[in-house]
Amino acid sequence: MLLSKACIYGLRASLFLASTERSSFISISRISEQLDISRHFLTKILQELTQSGLLESLKGPNGGVRFVKPASEIRLIDVVEAIDGLDLLNECVLGLPGCGNEKPCPVHEEWSETRGELRQMLEENTLTEIAGKGKQFNLRITEKGDFNWMEET
Repeated sequence: MLLSKACIYGLRASLFLASTERSSFISISRISEQLDISRHFLTKILQELTQSGLLESLKGPNGGVRFVKPASEIRLIDVVEAIDGLDLLNECVLGLPGCGNEKPCPVHEEWSETRGELRQMLEENTLTEIAGKGKQFNLRITEKGDFNWMEET
């Protein structure tokens, strides 16, 4: 797994929020329940997204989180950068310092190409686009696969 569990959950939660596309705050409990993610762990992840400026939060009975700007302006790479950083897209897959064209590791050439494709995919796709695809084809974003996009509109 190239992305951390926190980053994967952050992407899932972001897609959930993008699927609701409401200006009101969505409770962390609701997101946790819908995506079957530990509320405690999800709270920490959403705090990172808040600290990075992607989300804003509100405490209290009508509280929760929401995007600071439209989900159509937030790219997948923004979420990844906020949680995991971009080292994955810049470093050697084997973790060797100084790996490059002059002193490559055994998988340098293949990883360099794959890394570029991954960066491009993360940069070119917004949360709205991916959530829309999820809704259109009813693609799963939970391990159980029981999340229903159609109920989230």
